[in-house]
Amino acid sequence: MPPTHADAAANAVPFSRPDLGDAEEAAVLRCMRSGWLTTGPEAAELERCFAEAVGTDHAVAVSSCTAAMHLALEGLGVGPGDRVITSVLTFTATAEAIRLCGAEPLLVDVAPETLDLDITEVERHLSTDSRIRAILPVHYAGQACRMDRLLELASRYDVRIVEDAAHAFPTRFQGRYVGSIGDATAFSLYANKPLTTGEGGLLTTNNEALAQWARRARLHGIERTANTEQGQTRWRYEVTDAGYKYNLPDLAAALALPQLERADQARARREAIATYYSNQLAGLPLCLPAIRDNVSDHAWHLFPIQLDIEALELSRDGFIDALAEHGIGASVHFIPLHRHRYWRECLDLRAEDFPVAEVAGQRLVSLPIYPGLTDAQVERVADTVTTLLRSHCR
Repeated sequence: MPPTHADAAANAVPFSRPDLGDAEEAAVLRCMRSGWLTTGPEAAELERCFAEAVGTDHAVAVSSCTAAMHLALEGLGVGPGDRVITSVLTFTATAEAIRLCGAEPLLVDVAPETLDLDITEVERHLSTDSRIRAILPVHYAGQACRMDRLLELASRYDVRIVEDAAHAFPTRFQGRYVGSIGDATAFSLYANKPLTTGEGGLLTTNNEALAQWARRARLHGIERTANTEQGQTRWRYEVTDAGYKYNLPDLAAALALPQLERADQARARREAIATYYSNQLAGLPLCLPAIRDNVSDHAWHLFPIQLDIEALELSRDGFIDALAEHGIGASVHFIPLHRHRYWRECLDLRAEDFPVAEVAGQRLVSLPIYPGLTDAQVERVADTVTTLLRSHCR
């Protein structure tokens, strides 16, 4: 007998839930009681700790991953007339950050197994388009892209790499943490991310000039170093650059610091859930996430499956609705950008140019995967997926 709405509500498994507790509450209260809520010592401490965690020289706390990508691209010289390669299977913010620089997103299809940038397509565009100034790879679901091949291409064609690591903390590729590999990396601190401040982001880089510029640009282009020179008063400042309102408040930064301390523990829990799902769902009419042999420390921000629609009597949307009737949240990552009216029209995109993303976009379902899931909830998700798919096979 199918569950009633009351049963589903009482036993709901939300798609995502932040991993917050007493330590986060204490950190926020400490910040509140200090009387300093906007960008200050807590943000500076988050920058220091995060840079140390990913092994990079600099981290700059900002208001979103979008802001981090925008600042990184602009700070590296991307501007009007330039093109930036990125994935068609991503959230709109990735392409939006390119647009904010006045540049044009050059969308590329994804690899069939891992759904990250198709390296062959990247190379094809680089070899024929002299307007390309940068590559913006998306570390899809928390697995690192083939950074070795992208770095080689970037060196050969003299372009920069700015990584979209919204899903990828903590993630490593060939022993190096994402955040210390490309010219710059953008992380998300959004509400459903492994490290969250509700809203927020971090830009990491080994480029000191970029980091210094980003710190000024995130707050209206203001330079405050003169405040302590020659006895000048604290109110004095100078605007040295055109800037933005991209700073991260201390109240938000304080929320992230305790989570950062247990980031490896949280990643291990997500990996354990992913392993359980993979074992339990094997043999069903779906494709499980593909993992490369040389990958270590997959962040497992998402667990995306692809349904074998031809073998089923229900659509992808129908499957998500059925999960919801059983009280289980699910989502889709992503609706490919060529399926959105804005990007389709302004970039003149056609579905036939993105065959892999076009098919995946109609099959993808992301299952719940976060540290707060109990073993019983994880088992329930896997059992429900199994029952639904077996009962709807053709």
